[in-house]
Amino acid sequence: MNYVLIIVILILDQLSKILALRYLAPVGSIPIIKNVFHLTYVENRGAAFGILQNQKLFFVIFALLVLGFIWFYAYNNRLNKVMVYGLGLVVGGVVGNLIDRVRLGFVVDYLHIMNFPVFNIADSAVTIGIVLIGIFILRHDG
Repeated sequence: MNYVLIIVILILDQLSKILALRYLAPVGSIPIIKNVFHLTYVENRGAAFGILQNQKLFFVIFALLVLGFIWFYAYNNRLNKVMVYGLGLVVGGVVGNLIDRVRLGFVVDYLHIMNFPVFNIADSAVTIGIVLIGIFILRHDG
């Protein structure tokens, strides 16, 4: 497991969310590239695309199960670089959003590409990590 990557993701994620809470929440949205990319404050009490709203306990338990599975898998398998980075990104992202859910009761989202749900650094890390893991699985299947 790449603990440096996990810590970097956590620091970037949590610092950006602190800034969003402090400076973006009062104004709601700031266009960076008008009609393309905005910083938009959202308190996400659900999952991707707003599903399963207000299911905090479910998300906390699910995150802990995912983290436990990743730890078990990493402990019991030799990991190549792609898997190390993929799993590190997923862990960093899952822990970043887990911290929000436990501390705030919701996940702070603020990156808004128009016609796409608002997201954050943790979401991006999980997505990139899953893509890397998927590439590894597809290339090493069979």
